[in-house]
Order: sequence, then structure tokens, then C-alpha cells
Amino acid sequence: MTVAFIFNLLLIILLIGFVIAFFVYKVKKTDKKENNLTDLSREKEKYSIEKMKEYIKKQFDEITRMNLYDLALSEEEFERRKNVKYELKKALRGAGYADKSDKKYVKTLMFDLLRNNYKVNAYNINNAIPFDDVESLTPQDKFEILMHIYKKAYKAEALTQLITKYNLDFPKYEFDPEVSSYVITEAEISNIFATEVSEDTLSFDDKLEIVVQRIYQEYKGYSVVDDIRDMNIDGVSGGVSGIPPSFLDQLSDMDDYIEQMKGRKMPMSYDSVWIFYKGKATYLSFLSFGSEAELKRVCQNIYKYNNPGQLSESVGYKINEMKDGSRVVVLRPNFSESWAFFVRKFAPPTLISPEQLLIHKNKENVIELLKYLIRGARVTAITGEQGCGKTTLLMAVMKFLYPTITIRVQETAFELHLRKIYPYHNILSLRETDTISGQEGLDVQKKTDGGVNILGEVATDPVAAWMIQMAQVASKFTLFTHHAKTFPNLITALRNSLLKIGMFNSENVAEVQVVQVINFDIHLKRGVDGTRYIERITECIPLEKKFNYNNDYRKAKDLNGKLDAFMDNAVEYFGHMTQNGNYTYRNIVEFNDGEYVFTNPISEENIKAMRENMSAEDVRAFDDFIDTAWR
Repeated sequence: MTVAFIFNLLLIILLIGFVIAFFVYKVKKTDKKENNLTDLSREKEKYSIEKMKEYIKKQFDEITRMNLYDLALSEEEFERRKNVKYELKKALRGAGYADKSDKKYVKTLMFDLLRNNYKVNAYNINNAIPFDDVESLTPQDKFEILMHIYKKAYKAEALTQLITKYNLDFPKYEFDPEVSSYVITEAEISNIFATEVSEDTLSFDDKLEIVVQRIYQEYKGYSVVDDIRDMNIDGVSGGVSGIPPSFLDQLSDMDDYIEQMKGRKMPMSYDSVWIFYKGKATYLSFLSFGSEAELKRVCQNIYKYNNPGQLSESVGYKINEMKDGSRVVVLRPNFSESWAFFVRKFAPPTLISPEQLLIHKNKENVIELLKYLIRGARVTAITGEQGCGKTTLLMAVMKFLYPTITIRVQETAFELHLRKIYPYHNILSLRETDTISGQEGLDVQKKTDGGVNILGEVATDPVAAWMIQMAQVASKFTLFTHHAKTFPNLITALRNSLLKIGMFNSENVAEVQVVQVINFDIHLKRGVDGTRYIERITECIPLEKKFNYNNDYRKAKDLNGKLDAFMDNAVEYFGHMTQNGNYTYRNIVEFNDGEYVFTNPISEENIKAMRENMSAEDVRAFDDFIDTAWR
């Protein structure tokens, strides 16, 4: 072998070795890269909302279902774990009923499990919600971050403060260039987020609390409305706009509908989240339940407090109250076109006062008049459309009632909760159940020493009959709410209710019964801008009928004379039976140009009756009020 041959051979071997080494290096690098990508993918999946929710469910199941007797624990450890198991079971049940303390307990336990056991840290938490990438945040993410920030400062007033600060409650031409509506948009939330939130706004604990709230609301809460429901607003509803699922089956009409939409996104019923804020129905267009199944889950759970019975196809709606006193109405197909719920919240006890409810000029004299109507024991209706504040005003004016007078309340569902506001008054509330009718409740109420009877809402014919009964025989006086638009409408509606249930056969007689009972009507109105005010206070004045019957037929000497006299009496009788003039009415207070104006004075009959029911001190003050208010 020559030196050249050996050199070439070595060169070839080195070259082959280099190729092999390079190939091995590339393979290892690729494997490492793939392994790194796999690890990242696994970590991203592990710390997603869905996986953390599964972990929480599993942990809670283990805690609530474990058999402590199989663990051979010491007595002290046994008692500790037993208490944890009991407290968690109780809290999970109460959290589903909107109990704030139970909700806080469950969320605190979730927070500890995720941070200490699941090892959520400042880096992997971004896999749940991309806090480190603003562009990737959804409108829901941004809104929930804003709500968290505002809740830390304002608690239950967080949403009110957010809306007020950025004037979100003004009408916008969002969906129609010619017609404005109350809506809060995705663009508005994004702009507020950019203003309020920077990189260092949220600590790790803040981020984890936001993630915990997201997991909680999807697990035990009420989805995207969970935090909203806890705010001090008038109410929240879902499933009340957008396209119902049944509409999608009508394929023959879909092409025309899509053409009408002109390429716009078609909102579904589960994209429907509305709040009732200061009398305004406001659409949160940036929020969605995400699916019909999630909306259905919320509807099936939100009404369950105190076991009101099962919502089913045969029982298509449920009316109930929640643990905090909110009224909830849930509807489902086939009774309604889609799953839907309405939560109506009432002002908390600290906010109940006429001085805060009435804001317009000369409100002081109106409040004084309300006080004397209550202390004068006048049967009073509070009327107006839905959401105008009837129930809230009824709760507020009860402060004027003498503490010595007992209060009995009859409701379809507990809404007034007067004992929470006036704990030192003698108050008892009753309601209908599946086995006890309203009439039975009224009969029982007559035997409970009631001084004033209150009907939460006269919305059906039987309830109208109860009101008349209560006002006539069951108590000193009665207060109730009704949806009548005018005073004649109120009288006619109550009269027709008495006729429908068969209490009377004559319209005239039924109307006489009603006008002899009703003394005053306080009519509330909600303006276009959501402002609530008393539009009028009306007095009902029954007309006294004079019967001109005679006995002339006794003096007649022949049959024709007797018939003539009898016919005169018959004409008089039928005239009374068919006449509509059983009452007159007049407004004693009216709302004009932003001011309460006292127009016609109270009749002498009502003034006399009111004085008889007041204390001597109030009689003197009332007389002074009468002398000055209507000048």
C-alpha cells in the first residue's frame, strides 16, 4: 500500500464518521425538540381550565365520599376530616343556591388545592387564561379581569361603578342606525381594559382568583352571569334574545334570513345575557354562555333553592326565590321557545327608604303624604308597569307604619322579606304551596291577629278576590301592587276578576264592591332613560246612590194603575243596575315637568277616616300638612 492510498482511506473513514456523527446529532436534536414540544403541550393541557376543573371535581368527590372509618385515623384527625367533609358538602349545596358565604368557602378551598397541590404558578397559570398575551384575551376574559379589580374596591357595587365611570348606560346605535338601544359592546370592554389594566396590575394571587372564579362558575356557579348576579343591580336574565335552536330546523327560511342579516354574525339564544340596570334592560353583547347545554345547565340549577319541584316538559316554568331573596323565573321548551331565566333582585335593606327612591322636586311633601296614607290606614294600590319599582316602594313605605300594628303578608313567592328590613315589627308572611292554596292561606291569616294585610302582587283573578276579601273583613287596611296603567283600568280589572271567579254575576254590584274598598292609587312610571317616579296619586270617591222607589202601586185603585207604578220602580231598578257611575276619581298629586304638583285636596270623608286612625301628634301634623300642601 502506498502512502497516498492509506491517506485517502483515512480521509474516507473520517468523512463517513463525520456524516454519521452529524446524523446522530440531528436525530437527537429533533427528538429533544419534539420532547420539548410534547412537554409544553402536556403542560398547556394540564393547566387548562378544563383539566383544572376535572381535578377540582375529583378532589371534592374524594373528600365528600371517602369512608373515614377505613383510614384508621386518630380521634383528633378523624374529627378534623369529618368536619371538613361535612363543611364541604354543606358549602357545595349552599353555593348552588347563591349563598355568598358558602361560595366563598368553596372558592377558598379551590384556591388552596390549585396553588399547593396542583402546583399552579406564575408561569403555567397563563395556560388557563393568557394574562401574558393581551391579544389572546377574549372579551369574557377582559370583563372578568375588570370585575375582579372593581370587586376588590367596591364589592357588590363593582358593576355599578364600572358602568357609571365609563357611561355605559347610554343608548347606542349598535344594531340599527335609526333605533338606539341599551347595549354594552366588546369594543367598549376592550377600551376600558386597555385603560385600566397594565402588565403589573395583577399579582399572581389576583390571577389565580380569576381562574378560580372561572372554574367555579362552570362547575357550581351560573356560568358567565355568576358574578353579575351577585352585584347590586335590578336583575339579570339569559336566553331572551338571539335565535332559538328550534329556528335552525326551519331550513326553508334560513337562506332568506341569512340574506337579511347581510353577513352579520347570527346570535343564538345562548349568546343572550341581559341585565336590568336602573330600570334599563341592557344587553351585554360581549358575553355568551357558549352553548345551549350550558344555558340549560344554568336554568336547571338556578331555581333549586328550597326544593320547589322539578322543571319538566309537563311543568314548563318555575317561580321561586333564591337564598338572598331574589325572585327567579325559569322557563323551558316546549312552554317557551328556548331555555330562559329571569332573576329579579330587590334593593338591600340598607337602601330601602322613600327619600332615596324619590329624587324629584317637592319630593318631601310627597313622602309626607305617603306617611299619612299609611298611618291613616287607607287601602292603597301601588300600580305601574314591570320594573318601575312597585315592590321596592311598598317595602319602603312600611317604615311609616306604627310598630304597634301587626303585619300579615300573602305572596305567590316570598319577595318582600319585610322581616329583614323591619326585624322589630310583628310580621308574618305566607305563600301558596303545592298543597296549600292561597285561599286557605288567607283563611288562616284571618286567625293570626293581623292589623294590615299586604298582597305582594295582584296578578291573577283569585288573588284579586283575596284582596277584596282582606280589605273588607280581614284587617284594618290593605296594601297591594298591580300592573294597571290607569285608575279606571285598575277598577275594571279588579271588577272583572270578581266576575270571572264567580263571586258576582252583576258587573254593577262587583264594581260597587271594588270602589267601596279602594281608597288611593299610587301610580309609578319608568321614564325612557330608566328614571322612576310617582306619576300620580289618585283618590277614589264612591258615588252615593239614591233610590227613588215608591209605594204608589198600593194606592192605585185598578190594575193599570198598579202596573204603571210597578213599572216606574222597575225602570228605577234597572237604571241602577246598568249605570256605570259608581265612582269618580281625581289626582291629588301629579308629576309635571320634573316636579311633584299637589292638585286636588283629599276628600273630607277620607280626611276624617285618616284622622281617626292616627295618633294625636300625627293628627296635628296632618292638619298642618293639609293646610299647606295644596296651597
